Amino acid sequence: MATGQLREVVFVDGVRTPFGKAGPAGLYYETRADDLVVKCIRELLRRNPSLAPERIDDVAVAATTQIGDQGLTIGRTAALLAGLPQSVPGFAIDRMCAGALTAVTTTATGIAFGAYDVVIAGGVEHMGHHPMGEGVDPNPRILAEQLVDPSALVMGKTAENLHDRFPHLSKERADAFAAASQAKLAKAYADGKIQPDLVPVATRSSEHGWGLATADEPPRPGTTVGDLATLKTPFRPHGRVTAGNAAGLNDGATACILASAEAARDLGLPARMRLVSYAFAGVEPEYMGVGPVPATDKALARVGLTIDDIGLIEINEAFAVQVLVFLDHYGMADDDPRINPFGGAIGLGHPLAASGVRLITQLARAFENRPDVRYGITTLCVGIGMGATVVWENPAHADAGQVAA
Repeated sequence: MATGQLREVVFVDGVRTPFGKAGPAGLYYETRADDLVVKCIRELLRRNPSLAPERIDDVAVAATTQIGDQGLTIGRTAALLAGLPQSVPGFAIDRMCAGALTAVTTTATGIAFGAYDVVIAGGVEHMGHHPMGEGVDPNPRILAEQLVDPSALVMGKTAENLHDRFPHLSKERADAFAAASQAKLAKAYADGKIQPDLVPVATRSSEHGWGLATADEPPRPGTTVGDLATLKTPFRPHGRVTAGNAAGLNDGATACILASAEAARDLGLPARMRLVSYAFAGVEPEYMGVGPVPATDKALARVGLTIDDIGLIEINEAFAVQVLVFLDHYGMADDDPRINPFGGAIGLGHPLAASGVRLITQLARAFENRPDVRYGITTLCVGIGMGATVVWENPAHADAGQVAA
């Protein structure tokens, strides 16, 4: 590679565990978080036999709560547990909900720079073992000096704040979006669009014995707007955010292979997407749900694209209202077919740091169905007031690889 010349980065493959519900009754309550990551790494190697394990240059694994079975530099320990050679390094990363997405962009930058040829990036969150905020000790200055509103530290309250700021984004609209998301997910399962990216996980229960997780636990197919209208609003009396129009508390892991385009060709690996651009943005922490808007604006502007150039959008459904803010900003209808065609986190769940690679893998699957779509994005809102967006190109498109006009 010539000095100063950046290399193309491609997405090769991605997998995830089925997502479980957090808590004693959930699929993975007696399963370790690091073992979930190990399953994903091993599955990636099984599915891509032309990739020799020693060719992996680094393993980046994100976790929001980096203690217990999610601690001890989990990228390195998971790599060792998965049987990768001791010569393969690894590290841990944290950007809350955008953890896995940041693992991707961080290692992708290394590929573009020439420091890596092939990497594994992913994330894990076992919210049953480690509830969000476990062990944290916020500096008292944050509240004492009014650096942020106290609601900024409770994600559900930030979603209620969005309803306050944008009152036309009503609970009724949020519930309608949530019901539609459940319906899209049910259809995607029926059409076999979700299952190819899942790695089965052996589960253990002291009460029920051994089992095998082969499908996501959180979905509620058949959910109606009427069902959602009756749910409690835990973050505020007579509020608008409910368990039905938000993602739940979940356990799960994700992982993917990224490579330089040249290394992918040399190793016989598929190039299922090309990374085009990415951006992170900061916003008011108490309105963190708006984060995908400035992040998307930045990521698109850097490569001369607009939202009209984007044919598929995988946006994390942390809360329905947060997606509605994004749609409203760009003048898109609540049922715009570009948005989460296979459903989203309201049905699948949102194991915090793991979700970014779930979005990426799902976009790659959607690209396969739509060779007419050239560009797509993966985007999330992030706690403490941030947004993250990655722009991808579909290699099946007729104009793929050409410089955008």
